[in-house]
Amino acid sequence: ALVHCQTPPTKIVEAMPTYKTAAEIPVEQFFRNPTLVAVRISPDGKNVLSLKSWKNRLNVFITPIAEPSTSKQITFVEDRDIGAAHWKNAGTVLFSKDLGGDENYHVFTASIKTGVVKDLTPFPGSRSEILDLLEDSSPTDILLTNNRRDKEVFDVYRINTETGVSKMVVENKNKIGEWLADHDGNVRAGVALDGVNSVLYFEKYPGKPMVPIFTTDFRNQVSPVAFTADNKRLLVATNLGRDLTALAELDPTLPSNKFITKIIYTHPKYDLGGADYDKARKEINRVTVVTDRREVIFLNPEEQAEWDGIKAQLGTQGLLLGNDSQDGRKWVVKTLSDRSRGNYYVYDRDSKKLTDMGALAPWLPTELMSEVKTIHYKTRDGLNIEGYLTLPRGMAAKNLPVIVNPHGGPWARDEWGFSPESQFLASRGYAVLKINFRGSTGYCRKFWEASFKQWGKKMQNDVSDGTLWLAKEKIADAKRVCIYGGSYGGYTTLAGIAFTPELYACAVDYVGVANLFTFMKTIPPYWKPFLDMMHVMVGDPVK
Repeated sequence: ALVHCQTPPTKIVEAMPTYKTAAEIPVEQFFRNPTLVAVRISPDGKNVLSLKSWKNRLNVFITPIAEPSTSKQITFVEDRDIGAAHWKNAGTVLFSKDLGGDENYHVFTASIKTGVVKDLTPFPGSRSEILDLLEDSSPTDILLTNNRRDKEVFDVYRINTETGVSKMVVENKNKIGEWLADHDGNVRAGVALDGVNSVLYFEKYPGKPMVPIFTTDFRNQVSPVAFTADNKRLLVATNLGRDLTALAELDPTLPSNKFITKIIYTHPKYDLGGADYDKARKEINRVTVVTDRREVIFLNPEEQAEWDGIKAQLGTQGLLLGNDSQDGRKWVVKTLSDRSRGNYYVYDRDSKKLTDMGALAPWLPTELMSEVKTIHYKTRDGLNIEGYLTLPRGMAAKNLPVIVNPHGGPWARDEWGFSPESQFLASRGYAVLKINFRGSTGYCRKFWEASFKQWGKKMQNDVSDGTLWLAKEKIADAKRVCIYGGSYGGYTTLAGIAFTPELYACAVDYVGVANLFTFMKTIPPYWKPFLDMMHVMVGDPVK
């Protein structure tokens, strides 16, 4: 155990600088760590944990809701930011951190009272992820996955967070990549990749090994979200027989052509983004959908009205739900904006009171930030592309220098909201275009599949067509366009200046894929179950 001295609760006060124009704001102010992030309410609804900056590293702090200006620091790490933190119970928090940037995350526990920090997964060269906090079934235990036995697959372990005693509960013999425990803490479902096939496993008989109940091509998604309250059926995100991913109920006792018994929610245009299980009511009570922006949609009309009331009260364009207390009566909410990194509040559903827990970046004046607009254009082969254009504040959208900024992934997407990079560039007079080219997630299966084996081809054309659209609309000065991106966005940057050098005056490649053969050879061991799928989606280096 690593024992750290605790500091007394401190009041956080910072003098805010004043600026007349965005151009006066130093670059560091756009990219410094937020005041707080990842706010989560305790099970008893009395405190919140958050990640706050200490010595320029994100650490865990505890703040009483009754005194939001006072915080107690729990962790004191200096080498790397803490990546994620959770409550186990009112006296214990869990957090994840890697060592030296190796992405092999360890899971730690920290006592709020004593400050003692323990590494629950002290296994060099392995990666751990929290699977289930077992909120309903155990005050001390959690489930996590770890690949120390075999670097290519993750087994499931049950760990006592007080003693550190660990026990393997499921050995991963079937390359399962997704696991799901029931409400009693028993791991009873999982999804594996077998080459290009996706296999749904389920424990049909208590105490017996999970067996495959359905096999399909990886293009068809059946992703377990939660068990129903009686632990008999599954709630899944699925696109079986559909173009859009929906939330559905699945009965594993029925034949596979009939086991989807009910569609609970589907959006008319966009894929389901996520779903949250209400611990108090024992049902899915809300879903997340990313349209041109991220939205929380409650399935109960009364709760939706309550949610809309909070949004109106705060006067915000968007609102996210962080988490809720064990009884569901207090919510952590975060505002969404294109000109602010947002603000955290705790909402008491009984008193209807909002408690301000703090802004993420109060040093950035909202009135000097730039607007982000949703834009659409047609590609040369008729596909509709959605993107986001940040325009420099106070400048006409005409003949501007532009940064075209394709996202990484590539099977990810950009969203409307605050981007430190875009706002910094806009403050210096550049417009910024983010493009959800084909393959970007959330736009239906056909849109995703349209990207297969199109690196440097149609996916690249989508980005080029966005650049040409800017010139056609006379937003961009065609002689002053730069392309900049990271990871797959870096690949797109290199492909952009290799295949269409006439479109760009300059290019910045950040950790981009520069060689597809090297890329395929150097993927981490735990990606190998996905390799056959990558050959279909990107290309086979042999064939």
